[in-house]
Amino acid sequence: MPSFDVVSELDMHEVTNAVDQASRELQSRYDFKGVSASFEHSDDKVQLEAEVDFQLQQMLEMLKAKLTGRKIDIKCLEIKDPELGGVKARQEVVLRQGLDQALCKKITKTVKESKLKVQAQIQGEKVRITGKKRDDLQQAMALLREADIELPLQFNNFRD
Repeated sequence: MPSFDVVSELDMHEVTNAVDQASRELQSRYDFKGVSASFEHSDDKVQLEAEVDFQLQQMLEMLKAKLTGRKIDIKCLEIKDPELGGVKARQEVVLRQGLDQALCKKITKTVKESKLKVQAQIQGEKVRITGKKRDDLQQAMALLREADIELPLQFNNFRD
C-alpha cells in the first residue's frame, strides 16, 4: 500500500552555513564598523548580540536572508523578544523542528476533513499517510502544502 511520512526537519549543516555567512557579512558591512556585534549558533538556537536594538533588527534581517538563500523556510524561526541591558542587546532565535502532538493532530484532522481516500496515523514526531493510489497521496501532499500550518513540512519515505 503506497505511503509517505510528513515531517518537519531542518538541515542543520545549512543553518550553520547561513549563520557563518551572516557573520562574514556582519564584519564587512559599513554600518557595523567598530561595533561589537556577533552571531552565535548552538544546537537549535542562534544568539544575536549587538549594542542597540536597531542593530539587532538589522542582524535578524541578515540572518533571514541567508537562511532563505540556503532554502530554509523561515517559518521554522521562533524569534524571542530582545533583552536590552545597559551596553548590550541580545536576542535569541529558536530553530523549531519536529512535529509536536498538537500539530500532528491538526495535520490528521486536515487530511480527514478533506474527504480524500487516505488515512493518517501519528507516529511520534511524524505523520504517516497511506492510501490505495499514488494520485490520492499526491492530492494529500498538495492539500498539506496549501494548509495553514505554522512549521514547514517535508514529505519523505515515499513508498509505492
